[in-house]
Amino acid sequence: MILALHRATHATLHALQARLADLDLTASEINALANLADGRARSVGELAADTATRPTTLTSVLDRLVRRGYVERRLDPADRRSFLVSLTEDGQPAADAARAAMRDLELAALAGITSSDLAGFSAVIHAITEVSQ
Repeated sequence: MILALHRATHATLHALQARLADLDLTASEINALANLADGRARSVGELAADTATRPTTLTSVLDRLVRRGYVERRLDPADRRSFLVSLTEDGQPAADAARAAMRDLELAALAGITSSDLAGFSAVIHAITEVSQ
């Protein structure tokens, strides 16, 4: 099951990169932007948890997105030792496109799936996540 999930993950990443080829984003950049698409600023740690990315890896992803003008880091007023990450005005369209591509892919994948199949899949994903932490 783990290998099948791994294959599905890579197929998903390739499909997303193909759908968003005009944006020239890596899978990690797509993931970060899609998570930020809701417009809510997050700490680096929170975004790392949301994207299931190690903070050190996320730092280089964010560096690239900052250079492209898609995200910004600013000091957290509640904790001046940490930063909040948020989309810029230029980043919002790319984030919206990433989120839409994910939504479209998900809708296509779930078109032939029953609600009980989906519930079973969700239970398996939850169990794998729990034992992996």
